[in-house]
Order: sequence, then C-alpha cells, then structure tokens
Amino acid sequence: MNAPAAELTEHTSRRSGGRLGRKALRGAPITSFPTLVRKIPVYQMVPDEAVELIHEESLKILEEVGCEFRDDGAIELWKAAGADVKETRVRIDRALLMELVSKVPSEFTLNARNPERTVRVGGNNSIFVPMYGAPYVRDLDNNRRYGTLADLNNFHKMAYMAPALHSSSSVICEPMEIAVPKRHLHIIHSALKHSDKPFMGIVTSKERAEDTMAMAGIVFGEAFVRDNPVLVAITNCNSPLVWDATMIDAMRVYASHNQPLILAPFALCGASTSASAVGAVAQVNAEALAGVALTQLIRPGSPQVYGQFMVTVDMKTGAPMGGTPEAAQMMYLMGALARKYRLPWRTSGFHVGSKLNDAQAGYEANMLMHAAILSGANYIWHSAGWLEAGLTCGYSKFATDCEQLVGWYKYAGGLSFDDFKEAMAAIREVGPQGHFLGTQHTLEHFESAFFMPSIMDFNSYEQWNAEGAKDHDTRGREKARNMLADYEEPKLDEGIAEGLRDLIARREEKLPDTVS
Repeated sequence: MNAPAAELTEHTSRRSGGRLGRKALRGAPITSFPTLVRKIPVYQMVPDEAVELIHEESLKILEEVGCEFRDDGAIELWKAAGADVKETRVRIDRALLMELVSKVPSEFTLNARNPERTVRVGGNNSIFVPMYGAPYVRDLDNNRRYGTLADLNNFHKMAYMAPALHSSSSVICEPMEIAVPKRHLHIIHSALKHSDKPFMGIVTSKERAEDTMAMAGIVFGEAFVRDNPVLVAITNCNSPLVWDATMIDAMRVYASHNQPLILAPFALCGASTSASAVGAVAQVNAEALAGVALTQLIRPGSPQVYGQFMVTVDMKTGAPMGGTPEAAQMMYLMGALARKYRLPWRTSGFHVGSKLNDAQAGYEANMLMHAAILSGANYIWHSAGWLEAGLTCGYSKFATDCEQLVGWYKYAGGLSFDDFKEAMAAIREVGPQGHFLGTQHTLEHFESAFFMPSIMDFNSYEQWNAEGAKDHDTRGREKARNMLADYEEPKLDEGIAEGLRDLIARREEKLPDTVS
C-alpha cells in the first residue's frame, strides 16, 4: 500500500513560515493512514518441522504440567469443559485446547469513534500502537520526572496527529497525581477526548474494566459495544504458567462484550523462562494458548489476539534488555506459530532499554521493528515513546518513532510498479549526461517517490552547523513541540462529552482516594 505524497512526507515536514505557517495548516484535516496491508513476504526463520516441534512441546506442557488459573469462575468453566482440574491447576487435553483456539476469528474490525480511523486486525493487516504504562516521562526540556495528566493528554494528542499510528493506546504514561482508584477514569477520558482513533482498555480490576466499557458505551452506544470491538485490552500471564484473578476478571468483562484481548505472557527470558530462546517460546506459546482458550469458554467466537512480550535478561545483573537478536528471533518463531493457528497476533515494535533517544535506542528499535514487520505481526504495540524498558515515555522518542513508522509503513507496503513505464520514458527523454530534476515524471512523483523524514538530518555539515548543530534528540523534542502546536481536538458531540463527565463525577464520588 503506497500512501499519498502528502501522507508520506507528513504535513509538518513541509511547513513554512513558523507560527503563521502552522496556523494556516491547522485548518487542514489530520492525515491518518488506513490499516497497513503488508505486501511483502513474511520471513520464517526455521523450517516447518521446527515449528511443529515447538507446538508439540507446548501441548505437552499444558497436558502434563498444566497451567494455574487462580479464579473460581475460570476453574468452573474448565471443569464444565472437561479439563483435568485439581484445585487451581488445569491440565488441558490437546483436542479440547485446539478446538477452543479454532473458534477465534482470524481477522476482526476494530472500530473507531471516527469511522475513517477504523482498522482491520489479522491476516495481512498490521496496525501500529503507542506504548503503555510508563510511570516516568522524559519531557520537552529533557528532564526525567513522573508523568502527569497533562503529559498523558499530550501523548494522546500526538498519537492523534501521527499518520502511521492507528490507535491512541490508553496508559501511555501514568498520571501520577491522580489517585489510583480514580486514575483509570481520566486515562480513558483522555484517550476518547483527545483522539478519535481506537483505544485500549484498563485491566487492573474488574470494576475498572467495567467503567471502561461504560465509557465506551456512552461514546459508541451500549448496544454497539456489546458485540462490536471498539478497544483492545492487554492481559498478561504471569510466567511461568499462572493466569491470576485480576487478569481473568478483565478477560471476563471484555470477552463477554466481544472486545478483543491480547493474551500475552510477560516473559523475562532466563528468569521467568529457561535460558533458551526456543525453550522460552515453547513455554510462552503454551501460556498464550491457555489464555486464548479460556476466552472462548467465556464467549465462543469472540475476537482475540495471540500475544507475547519476550525480552531477555542480562544474565549478569538480571535487568531486562530490549532490542537483542534473541528478542527478534523469538518474534519470528511466535509469528510462525500464529500463522499455524490462524490467530491475529501481537508483538512490540520499538521497546528499547536505552534511557535516551540516542544511537542505542535506534539500534534496538530497528532490530525489533524489522522482526515485527517480517514476522507478520498484526498488532504492533509499544511503537511510540518507549524508553528505559518501559519505565519512561519520551517526547523526543515518541515524535521520532512516529516519523519512523511512516517509513516502516512504506517499507511493508511493498514496491509499486505503477509508474515504471513513465520512469523508463524519462530515461529516454534525458539520455546520457543529463539530469532528471526537470522531467515531467520527476515533477509528478518527487514527493511520493522516497521517504523524506524531517527529524533526521541529511544536510551538509555546514548547513547543520549553521542551524544550531542540533542532535537527533533535540530535533525530536522540537518536532514534538510542533506536533502539539498543530493539534486541534476532534470534538465529541456535546451530549456524549457531558455523559462522560457525568459518569466520571458519579464514579469519583463512590471511589476512595487511596487503595485499601
């Protein structure tokens, strides 16, 4: 899929006239790319026999070792389904497991409050989603501090402004000044108010998941959200082999409303898995499949996302590492398994260990995004902002990632031969020792022919020096400021906006200020 020239260069890269130029551009509609339809082949790192070996070992783990489901309701569902249940340990026969997994649709539509932002997940479709869950931010002045609601608002605004981001996520950073029991209300309100793209749900308690669905019901209509996906929520298995009550509560709320969950073990490979990339994948696959299967006991046929978050740990310190070759290799294996099961699947794109938007961050990000794209991932999460193993969301990193996603979008969309005949005619027109700058073909295609980033600098040393000798991190913060300066809110209907405010006020009256 080749996006129009105006999309691929981004409107901010062509602005002129400073503040007045930005003001003139604010009246233009915000560019948003449609679902990325990958037109390049997936890459399978190992032969089919190796994929089958991992699959078989995963089934043996669930049949022989079993998985803990620490929730009475889940245990009753497994008993009724015929699984071998002893207290909270569930051993799942492979026939039962695969029958349940087969009920999950291979693709689904994820609806946005603006139908033009609605996307498809699964198959050859991919979407990019910002990061989630950072307690800290690296701000516009390059200071590391706790996140605030104002920061969260800003990141939702930037997600809305970024053409290649298909979702606003939700907890991009934690608004730390808001009491935890009430925080989820303001997180979801920010995502719904400041962007009209799809968003993500809250999973930290049953009540918070229910509040999320109530707010979605105000925006989309209660009848619509009973059956139609409008959000994606994340549930993590506690590796090794434990699905806890909090995650299962969230599963129950969202799956019963036909809202897709990411069933994703959170694996620190070498610590919560064996110190083996292949062994880790076999375990994580078992954990993910067990979670997927449970959703189908809750609501058969509900859309779900097979997932993983797998990083290696530094075996000297125990610290999680980001863009390592093993993390990329494990993505390729998980992608092959997802295709085997015909499941939409999630991985992460730009999750790095670097503390700054520096060369290390770039190397890590490239290692991981290449694997995410070539392994055929459908829901590519943590695609903007991630620093410091997820502890920090950086404004500069967010802006840089958003620009890089435009390039990845074009890369994965494949090569177009639409203008090949005209390009060949231009060669004949110019002949030897000429140049192509003034040809009709160049004039018609110069904007769309090549990716033209605005944060990366390709000028001469003299020009770069004359413009302040700014490093990439500085340029990224400038881009973030410009994105926020260009922002205009996609207004909610006033009745819907009032309904959200009223729900938040009523719930805040009932909720405590501290966690009991």
